Amino acid sequence: MTTLPVNGVERDDEDVVVPAGRFRLYLGSVAGVGKTCAMLDEGYRRFLRGTDVVVGLVETHGRPKTMEMLHDLEVIPRRTAEHRGSHFEEMDLDGILSRRPAVVLIDELAHTNVPYASRHDKRWEDVLEILDAGIAVISTLNVQHIESIADAVEAITGVKVRERVPDWVVRRADQIELIDSSPEQLRRRMLHGNIYPPAKVHDALNGFFQTSNLAALRELALRFVADDTEESLLEYLRDRPTEHVWETTERVIVLVTGTDGDDAVLHRAARMAARMKTTLEVILGASSEVTTAQDRRFADLTHVAQDVGAHVTTLVADDLVTSLVEHARHAHATQLVIAAPPRALFGGLKRSSPLVRLLPLAADAGIDVHLIATSR
Repeated sequence: MTTLPVNGVERDDEDVVVPAGRFRLYLGSVAGVGKTCAMLDEGYRRFLRGTDVVVGLVETHGRPKTMEMLHDLEVIPRRTAEHRGSHFEEMDLDGILSRRPAVVLIDELAHTNVPYASRHDKRWEDVLEILDAGIAVISTLNVQHIESIADAVEAITGVKVRERVPDWVVRRADQIELIDSSPEQLRRRMLHGNIYPPAKVHDALNGFFQTSNLAALRELALRFVADDTEESLLEYLRDRPTEHVWETTERVIVLVTGTDGDDAVLHRAARMAARMKTTLEVILGASSEVTTAQDRRFADLTHVAQDVGAHVTTLVADDLVTSLVEHARHAHATQLVIAAPPRALFGGLKRSSPLVRLLPLAADAGIDVHLIATSR
């Protein structure tokens, strides 16, 4: 083992991290858990080791502790953009690219850029361009902004999640680190004024920062990181033929037909596939030729499927039920996810109804059927 001098101190080569082109993401359940502080702390440690680190954009929100953690790090000046008569400050993508640091710190990956402030609509798109330029990125994200989780968060909290990051972008991170905090600790931090200004504390504690909401969001974040960790372990084992390889036989297919609630069904199937460590196939199904309205809906669902990393197949057949089961059989699928029929239909299901026909056919093929309640 050789040793390399870093800032005048000899270090083992195994301890020296070369971050160029790498992507590290700090994930949290909600604002205030300490993602930005963790990012700044990591950036400053690398700076002290001699790495060329700059701050591309950090949101301090006026918090003294966060501002102190900027230390001596170089900050790339922001761009000023005018929108609807107001001036906004945004990250300077070209300034970062021309500066070409080894590592750049970029807060709030899900942020939507002000129009014309960047050539990209979303900050995660800026980050992808920076990564493609060979610059390492350390960033932050709250779990509610992950595409496949956003609708579950909306159902839990009643708050619309407008800014979303595709799952494949998050999974591109070489390292995802959970910054965890208990609901009780977060509420104490809120009361002490460490998260929101005093005027907003009361509403926050009785709204989004209710204990039940925080506990649920924490659970979602823990599960997402656990899924990612297990996926990395499986990849590690598969690369070593002398070790036992864990193979998964589960394969998930989800049927969507262009009706209301299909997004929720697709997202639920994506979460199931992620927890099973397997791929997801989305079937765009129609019993006859696809209508214009259905075609538009299928286009939207295709974008959602791509965001969660699913493969898309269009299946048009006079007997959609039989064709679907045959397709699932040939694809060696073990799990079939569909929307539950409306409640009114359960009392009068006839032998000719699609669901009644589907269940025995799927059972004969050894395929489990999951009915997803879209109303939630």
